[in-house]
Amino acid sequence: MKTWLKITFWTLFFATIVVILAITNSQQKGANLNTPKIHIDIQDENAFLTEKELYVRLKRKGLIVANQKNKQLQLNRIEKFVNGMTEVLDCNVYTKLGGDWAINVKIRRPIARVFNNYGESFYLDELGHTISPSYLYTARVVVVTGDIIDRNNGLTVNKIINNKNLITKYSLDDIYRISRYVCNDPFFSLQIGQIHKEKNGDFVLVPRVGDQKIIFGSALSNEEVKVKFRKLADFYKEGIPYEGWSTYDCFNLKYENQVVCSKKQLGSDPKAD
Repeated sequence: MKTWLKITFWTLFFATIVVILAITNSQQKGANLNTPKIHIDIQDENAFLTEKELYVRLKRKGLIVANQKNKQLQLNRIEKFVNGMTEVLDCNVYTKLGGDWAINVKIRRPIARVFNNYGESFYLDELGHTISPSYLYTARVVVVTGDIIDRNNGLTVNKIINNKNLITKYSLDDIYRISRYVCNDPFFSLQIGQIHKEKNGDFVLVPRVGDQKIIFGSALSNEEVKVKFRKLADFYKEGIPYEGWSTYDCFNLKYENQVVCSKKQLGSDPKAD
């Protein structure tokens, strides 16, 4: 008899719990959602996307509506939509108790702004992805100009590097190697303001201090880029202090183990006129 009573008790107990959970879940689904708590993780100062702008985009897409119920919330659709934004590295959307929910977003870190042959511009991030420009913010990164056919079409540096047909046609991978080095080097991030690609394929660096032309040449590997910048850094450290910034008009890094310099001709310095 006691065994039967125990079985009946526990059966009723678990049935009651199931009913309570079902009622709670039904009430939760029918409850109104609160305004989402949006957090955007911005690396450096590059605010390509703000909480307000993201909220507006979600409303415009119909993913946030007035008097929205919990059961109307489409977490997967929201995550997919936000992750599809070129400036977004990662997005996580989740609900809390009591109608609260949150959106956490991590923004990509740009390292260069590219201006191509078609009058378009886009950013290149530290992972080799392209980012559409934002009307909200202009990132203070190195500018890349010249004979560039690359576009903001979803191609990434990895896709180019791993495809022989693409690597011979596009220069985004070379731009990435130079820009990443400049961005991550404390001295050159302040010294190099522009990277220009010539018709012959050579890259030319434009310094912020001085009016010299720095012929970088090709950038076919990370090792090549590192060696050339180390040569340039040594020259800045050892050569410039003795001769002065205004002595040279061109530094050429294309030759192995040396920096070939050309001095300004007398009278060529506009400051001397």
